[in-house]
Amino acid sequence: MDWKDWGWNEARQEQWDAEPRNGVFAGRVVLEHKHLYRVVGEHGEWLAEVAGKLRHAALGRADYPAVGDWVTLRAMDGAPVPGSAGKRLDSELPRAIIDAVLPRSSVFSRRAAGSRPEEQIVAANVDTVFLVNALNNDFNVRRMERYLTLAWDSGAMPVLVLTKTDLCGDVEERLAQTEAVAMGVPTFAISALTREGLEPLADYLAPGQTVALLGSSGAGKSTLINTLVGRDIQAVREVRDGDDRGKHTTTHRELFMLPGGALVIDTPGMRELQLWGDEGGDGLDAAFEDIAAYAASCRFGDCSHGKEPGCAIREALRTGELAQERYDSYLKLQRELRYMARKEDTRLQLQEKERWKKIHMAQKEHYKRF
Repeated sequence: MDWKDWGWNEARQEQWDAEPRNGVFAGRVVLEHKHLYRVVGEHGEWLAEVAGKLRHAALGRADYPAVGDWVTLRAMDGAPVPGSAGKRLDSELPRAIIDAVLPRSSVFSRRAAGSRPEEQIVAANVDTVFLVNALNNDFNVRRMERYLTLAWDSGAMPVLVLTKTDLCGDVEERLAQTEAVAMGVPTFAISALTREGLEPLADYLAPGQTVALLGSSGAGKSTLINTLVGRDIQAVREVRDGDDRGKHTTTHRELFMLPGGALVIDTPGMRELQLWGDEGGDGLDAAFEDIAAYAASCRFGDCSHGKEPGCAIREALRTGELAQERYDSYLKLQRELRYMARKEDTRLQLQEKERWKKIHMAQKEHYKRF
């Protein structure tokens, strides 16, 4: 198998050829361990770690490699070049150093867990995002709006995949609810167990195309992966009694190649998906295209949608054209993005202050030597 089958294309080759490269080669991160990465690159698979220079320059998690990233590698001294026979265990893989992360064509990010505002990259260099939602008791259109906001902001194309039609008594009703909040987004209802409705997904699974599966625990991502691959490569678990919420089955992010040559990133379920971005990003307006259109029709360009005359949003709410629940969801996400933007500004200021502190300390140490 050629390493370029993992999504390398002509545009990346042109970028690669534009800069001189000495002793390094390209590879794609297919699995992230605690401090190590499994990378498919020239000459096979490698177990790689981040170079000290890259680690020192990193300002946060987003500056480190993520699953789906293309990186530059150099073999560690004495590392053997792997052969082509058989699949190696990680302990047997040759070792390499990651010097740099190549420019990302798309990135799906969320706010990392914890009190500090920090970006966590869920998947990088993705062409299509399958937003997987189950049609059982865990069905939630408000959660879909949140996923769509981040998906549109990622640079990848969102597709809604509604799973477990075999467990839903009213598929058409839930399809209608989904389409009401996902205008223009391709939406498919499927059952991975019975293979019902899978055919249209093939349009997004061409050789070399990368698809990321995102959704909450128990949505059916791992079952869908197993069905697409044709064998059980991901563990699956039963959902919880009572509310159909799932237990975490996938515990890490991994990039798989399907038999037809498409590439799929499976991700752990995300019950809490905190937004990452800013209020001025395109994701919110794209996910709430109807509200953006109403706002553009207001009499005043700076309408706050409060008591101003000629407010198209208030009129749509009055007539029922715009559901109050959807508008409340929009306002909630907007407030969250504003809060994140303020926190991020503060974090960047502190990082810049710390960076200059390190520079001044390094200069003092340098002059002490003379």
